[in-house]
Amino acid sequence: MSSRRSRISEEEINEIVSKLQILLPDTHRHRQGSSIASAASLLKETCNYIRSLHQEVDDLSGRLSELMAATDFNGAQAKLLQSLFRS
Repeated sequence: MSSRRSRISEEEINEIVSKLQILLPDTHRHRQGSSIASAASLLKETCNYIRSLHQEVDDLSGRLSELMAATDFNGAQAKLLQSLFRS
């Protein structure tokens, strides 16, 4: 592994922050400036949003498992579907 670290310019950071603002719900508003505080806040929002998406996937997977258990899937079909959704 190389001991050299590539440096990210302030312009690249601002571009990444702008892209995150577009991707996250309720962050489409234009923020004043690109201070470190707003970038940190946006990263925190991003982490929280990703956690909520993971929770939603877990909840939906559980509901799907319950539905599959209540239907006529055989064991092999149910396991295949479960493995596809958990990947």
